[in-house]
Amino acid sequence: MGAHGRIDKRQAILDGAFAVFARRGYSQACVQEIANEAGVAKPTVYNHLTDKETLFRHAVEAVADAVGAQCLAAVGPLREADADLRVALGDSALRLLRICAGEQSRSLRALTAAQLPVFPDLIVLVQERTSGGVAEALGDRMAHLMLAGRLRTADPATAAEQFLALLTGPLQIRSRAGTRKVTVAELRAIADSAVDTFLRAYEPAA
Repeated sequence: MGAHGRIDKRQAILDGAFAVFARRGYSQACVQEIANEAGVAKPTVYNHLTDKETLFRHAVEAVADAVGAQCLAAVGPLREADADLRVALGDSALRLLRICAGEQSRSLRALTAAQLPVFPDLIVLVQERTSGGVAEALGDRMAHLMLAGRLRTADPATAAEQFLALLTGPLQIRSRAGTRKVTVAELRAIADSAVDTFLRAYEPAA
């Protein structure tokens, strides 16, 4: 098997593992079920990832990286120098909310929280690869917008944190801490309100 085939098979195993762990929890998940989910033989799982703990860690890390990459892409509209700022912020806000409210992100949060007593380091790793990465990227965009005079001069990292808080706080409340699915209309309302509040605080003085 070529290198590409091995990468594809490893990814299938990681995807299958995360699906099973999210469904069963760490203690109840078994490697045979993961192999079935991934469409591979059980020995193949062990050939790629040596044991259940390693499999769990790598599966969580892979999903955290995927969610983090989606979040970074969501900040993309703010890179357009000539874009309407309110529209660009709204676009990024809604895309971030869709990611955070999505099944993959919700499963990732629930799984890492449930396994906190056994894997206390994983929640830190997940936060660094998801919310930490997007906060840093968003802070960079805020700095550029401030230098361009499109936002008032302030600490860009703080501005980024506050913008994200305006999104995640209401989402947490509307979803009842992740126990209910938030509608697209609700996500749009949260995004619009967040952008309005943020711009009231950070728009340059006329």
